[in-house]
Amino acid sequence: MAASAGHAGEPAPIFLSKLPSGYRDWKLVSVAREEGELKDIRAILANEKGIKAFRGEKLPFPEGTSIARIAWEHVPSDENNKAFAEFAKSVGRSPPGPHSFVAGASKNGVQFMAKDAKKYAATGGWGFGQFDDGKPADEKVMSTCFPCHALIKDRDLVFTRYSP
Repeated sequence: MAASAGHAGEPAPIFLSKLPSGYRDWKLVSVAREEGELKDIRAILANEKGIKAFRGEKLPFPEGTSIARIAWEHVPSDENNKAFAEFAKSVGRSPPGPHSFVAGASKNGVQFMAKDAKKYAATGGWGFGQFDDGKPADEKVMSTCFPCHALIKDRDLVFTRYSP
């Protein structure tokens, strides 16, 4: 994927190379559970510019918007399921099967989108990033981001909607 022109004739990066600081303090936009190959539970966070746009349903997103996706394995909670089974027995019901699920191990690193229409012109105005253990993912991993997000161009490449 070709990069757009940057400063002093250097190509601009199309992927984020630094983990955004303070992203864990961003506000929650929504949560989602993905099945299929992804099979995860995820939280979507946004910085202040992003959260205002999400809440106001403003498209396109303003310059400076940053969005984070944190995902974990979707695993049954043995502790919760044991408690629910004991409660069910105490009130004369059949114990339910596993139905309480929680976030397990981190999955697919932490992913980001950063809005800068000039810097990331080659990828619809968004820079994409994935960080595994704090290190940026390689270009092979990152090259799949834009083609997928391009499928929802009418939503400014953002899948998530704000969940009040």
